[in-house]
Amino acid sequence: MEEQKRYFSRELLRWYMNNRRDLPWRRQQNAYYTWVSEIMLQQTRVDTVIPYFNRFIDKFPTATALADAPEEEVLKAWEGLGYYSRARNLQAAAREVKERYNGEVPDDKAAVASLKGVGPYTTGAIMSIAFNRSEPAVDGNVMRVLSRYFRLHDDIAKPSTRPHIEHIAQELIPEGEASHFNQALMELGALVCTPKSPSCLPCPVMEHCAGRIAGEELILPIKTKAKPPKPELRYAALIVGTGPDEGKILIRKRPDTGLLARMWELPHLLAPKAAQLTGLPDNEAMDMLRGMLHADGIEIEPIERHIDAEHTFSHIHWQMRVFRCKGINTPSILPEGYAYIRPAQMEGYAFPNLFLRLINQYFEYEET
Repeated sequence: MEEQKRYFSRELLRWYMNNRRDLPWRRQQNAYYTWVSEIMLQQTRVDTVIPYFNRFIDKFPTATALADAPEEEVLKAWEGLGYYSRARNLQAAAREVKERYNGEVPDDKAAVASLKGVGPYTTGAIMSIAFNRSEPAVDGNVMRVLSRYFRLHDDIAKPSTRPHIEHIAQELIPEGEASHFNQALMELGALVCTPKSPSCLPCPVMEHCAGRIAGEELILPIKTKAKPPKPELRYAALIVGTGPDEGKILIRKRPDTGLLARMWELPHLLAPKAAQLTGLPDNEAMDMLRGMLHADGIEIEPIERHIDAEHTFSHIHWQMRVFRCKGINTPSILPEGYAYIRPAQMEGYAFPNLFLRLINQYFEYEET
């Protein structure tokens, strides 16, 4: 076992130094860059994150700059990455860093772990990558690699499995090489020991991989399936302005708390429970939208079903039926939380991915 571990650490580091990707957050050992990149990389592919990271760092080059920025600007810079609570937590934690540590990410495990939105993996990543501390950074990639290499049959979906794998990962870190080693481990999982089709032949540690030797590389890791997201049918109104609001569409701000808090959207509502599976006839759905907006002091004239769309969150799957409507008798001052916007004003509002897509599609169609 000890030889198996030494072999793994030695060969993995050698491979990494020759094959590591040139990623913008790796170009300098900056704890803030490491932190931002690790938060962005949660549930998001590297290729997707790179342009977002570059724009984000250009706009908020330090933790203090992020702490001082208006939340709307932060959400707009995050727009399209999804999981917007990550951005809010990151900014809240940046404010903690500014207030408690003079704007510098502290070289202290307990202090980093106490920051909002920073869990065990992110703590390990920051401490090891940025400060070269001998701390494990165990995410899904690492669990998969070590489960295969050591032929571990523990269910990685269970919280009780993590401490065991963290212990193994820490034992593997060569002295003084925590930064490179943890990145190498992540890199192997991302590029070679992938979830569905592991590339065993070019793998630098294949010779002693117990999972491969046992023919279990496609079986491991053991992971129970997560509960599928709950489907929800919703009706949305794409309301086109008239009179002085011609060429604009009506958007609404979401509540201060809950899913997608304080972001902007098309006005919409949840279909009645009895109609979740079959849906309502279009005329009844449009009547519901008319009634919802009337209660807010806005009058509309529904026209027709415009488009169907969908979006999956971690726990909910939205099926959205969008109805085109015309705004009528628009008050000179809209109720709080509503706004009519033109395409050029999109930059001033942060939208969830689904509504960003729907609104952009409408404006692009109108311009053709």
